[in-house]
Amino acid sequence: MAPLEKSLAAMPAEIGTTPKAILMISGHWEEDDFAVMASAHQPMVYDYGGFPAFTYEIKYSSPGAPALAKRVEELLKVAGLPTHLDATRGYDHGVFAPMQVMYPKADVPLLQVAIRHTYDPAQHIALGKALAPLRDEGILIVGSGLSYHNMRGFGPQGKVPSAQFDAWLNAALMATPEKREALLLDWEKAPSARACHPQEDHLIPLMAAVGAAWGEPAIRVYHDEKVFGQITASSYRFG
Repeated sequence: MAPLEKSLAAMPAEIGTTPKAILMISGHWEEDDFAVMASAHQPMVYDYGGFPAFTYEIKYSSPGAPALAKRVEELLKVAGLPTHLDATRGYDHGVFAPMQVMYPKADVPLLQVAIRHTYDPAQHIALGKALAPLRDEGILIVGSGLSYHNMRGFGPQGKVPSAQFDAWLNAALMATPEKREALLLDWEKAPSARACHPQEDHLIPLMAAVGAAWGEPAIRVYHDEKVFGQITASSYRFG
C-alpha cells in the first residue's frame, strides 16, 4: 500500500491550495437517488466485517458542510437529477481511509454524495457535470473507488485481467473529451471489464470525476502493478 499512500499524501501539494471543502463520491454509499450528506457532524460507518478490532474504533472528525449540502442539492435539482438531503449518513471507509492520509488533521469540511443503485454511467457523468461549478468555488471533488474491484479475484487470476483493463482505462482517459466520454459510457466492452468489475460500484465514482472535469486532460498520479501482490491499478487527476 506504500505507493498508494504516497500518492494520496501528495494530493494537497498537487492541488496547491487548501480547498474550502471536499466533496467525495464513494463506491461505498449507494441510494435510489443522489443523496447528499447534510449533517454538521458525521458518525462513522464501519461497512466491513472480520477486520481487526482497531478498524472499528477509527474516527475521522472532519466537520460537515450543511450549507454546501444545500448548494449541492440545488445544483442537482437544476440539472434534473433526483436527490435529497441525508442528515444521518456517516463517513464510510471509502472516505475516511483516503482522507486520513490526505488530510490527517481532519480540518477541512467534508461531505459525500451517494452513487445510484443503477450504476448508469451517463447519469453519473451528468452528476459530475452538475457539480462542476463547485470547482470554481474552491471545492475539491474526489471520486473514491478502485480501478480493479473483484473481491474474489485478488490473486494470480487477477493479474492479466487487471493489466488489460488498466491499459484500456488509461487510453480511454487520455483520449479527447468526447471520445473519453463515449468510451466510458461503453466501458463494459473494454478488455476484461467484467472480470475486473463484476459489480461496478467502485468504477462509477470515476464517472462523476470525469463529468466534473469535462474537457480537461487526465493525469495518471498513481500506478502500481503489484497491488495485493500482482493486481494493476491506477488513479487519475483532472485539471
